[in-house]
Amino acid sequence: MNISSYIDHTILKPDSTAQAVDIVCAEAMQFGFASVCILPWHVGRAAAILRDSPVAVCTVVGFPLGASTTKTKTAEILDAIERGAREIDVVASITALKSGMYDSVLEDLRSVCDVAHDRGAIVKVIIESCLLTDDEKKRMCSIVTQSGAEFIKTSTGFSAGGATLDDVKLLREHVGPHVLVKASGGIRDRVTALAMIGAGAARLGTSSGVQIVQE
Repeated sequence: MNISSYIDHTILKPDSTAQAVDIVCAEAMQFGFASVCILPWHVGRAAAILRDSPVAVCTVVGFPLGASTTKTKTAEILDAIERGAREIDVVASITALKSGMYDSVLEDLRSVCDVAHDRGAIVKVIIESCLLTDDEKKRMCSIVTQSGAEFIKTSTGFSAGGATLDDVKLLREHVGPHVLVKASGGIRDRVTALAMIGAGAARLGTSSGVQIVQE
């Protein structure tokens, strides 16, 4: 198995430097990772480095709380795509979901997907599974399926917990057949990475990509 092709090589800490982003981009090209997942501030820099590379530039929107408005999220997406992002990891509105505002959550995600897709970018919806009940996770599977997003993603990595095998299995079982699962948060070794793939993950968000492929 070419595990490198599953990995979104991630650096999202608030103190991430431009120099660290340069290193992550170089590693992504060296090991053939699917993308680099970086803060919006560094998208232009990463896009310039990866211009002639198959490695995609991925960034985050509505991060890490998902609580910004649809107008704000779409503006973030437009800006990121203009500067070279080709994959958008957007945090769903967890506060709206918890409030039972399911139509609003769907409308929000449809809007951000429309903006991204019109400009050739793909969307991964982060649901922050550690904050949700199983029923809420299933509800989000339905919403994400209806939204048109390409991926449902477990976690930001900045909340109470990260990806679990049970969550990946649940998402894979309940999301639509055209939607892929991205596991993120706490994936730090090859054994865990392979287990997540075995459970149904098609992408892995991790800052330990180099360690994983070298084990």
